Amino acid sequence: MEAKTVTPLPASVKPGVVTGKALTDLLQHAKDNCYAIPAVNVVSSSSITACLEAAAKYGGPMIVQFSRGGGQFIAGKTAENTDDAACIAGSVAGALHVRAVAELYGVPVILHTDHCQRSWLPWFDGLMKANEDYFEKNGVPLFSSHMLDLSEEPLEENIATCVEYLERMAKFDCLLEMELGVTGGEEDGVDNSDVDSDRLYTQPEEVYEVHKALSAVEGGSFTVAAAFGNVHGVYVGNIDLKPQILHDTQKYIAEKIGDESGKPTSFVFHGGSGSSREDIRYAIEAGTIKMNIDTDTQWAYWDGIRAYEAKNRDYLQGQIGNPEGETKPNKKYYDPRMAMRAAEESMRDRLCEAAEDLNCINVL
Repeated sequence: MEAKTVTPLPASVKPGVVTGKALTDLLQHAKDNCYAIPAVNVVSSSSITACLEAAAKYGGPMIVQFSRGGGQFIAGKTAENTDDAACIAGSVAGALHVRAVAELYGVPVILHTDHCQRSWLPWFDGLMKANEDYFEKNGVPLFSSHMLDLSEEPLEENIATCVEYLERMAKFDCLLEMELGVTGGEEDGVDNSDVDSDRLYTQPEEVYEVHKALSAVEGGSFTVAAAFGNVHGVYVGNIDLKPQILHDTQKYIAEKIGDESGKPTSFVFHGGSGSSREDIRYAIEAGTIKMNIDTDTQWAYWDGIRAYEAKNRDYLQGQIGNPEGETKPNKKYYDPRMAMRAAEESMRDRLCEAAEDLNCINVL
């Protein structure tokens, strides 16, 4: 991986989980130096390890994020989930695990949660309570940021709810990511595969209304996942990304508020899997500081297991007996850590490729 010239990392940004001012300083550093941070939905300590190891290898920050379903999976699929209890508990447990180990990898890590629609607000509210409790004891929130996805609702209702939650989150230094427009495809319980194509493209005027309302929240920090044709998953054909929308939106808002930087808003790129480097880089030039990569990393994790099994198939057919002899033990091959480690390495390597696309190499 080639070295690149970047401005010094802000003094507030240190290895481990970053929140509050350190988080906003890191995101501004990304915008100033034209890179975006990969964000990956994790479902176990193993996938968390792959993320942290990748960040240490490519020399940049990492966003570890939990979906509602991922949180439930961490707690256990049969755990009691009335009022999203398991979804909340698993997300909190995962966050605490990341906090315990992140600093060991020597990179800044953002702890985030993914899409939350209105019907899932019990999960979101549980996470708000966990942040408030953690903040009271430690002076920082448990998570760095959270996402609200009310993009299917009227703009006014979307903004009003986001303002309500950002006012609460500002009190414990937590950033809000909100969504405008609709990201197509399907991911972890959110299915927009049949949405009208017009809703895949956000208008600058809509983003301005969000920027104006959320900027008015005292102490609030936010990012905007503005749709520009993005689609969750990897598909063939019928995908028409238009990152020019982000450029037009920045110009529109900058003119409205008199911002001389030209990039007053920080954008998030959802549905990054399968996108071309050209589209990714052009979106970054428009102030995109985060890109979600889920489908590609899921495949990479599985592909590591698949390759491990194919390579060692003759040693994985029974506890005893392999090509070396009928009484030879196979324990060292079927030890779960072996296949999981192969999965971690494969996912790590895919994330390093993603970091190249995101210009996120050696930026620390």
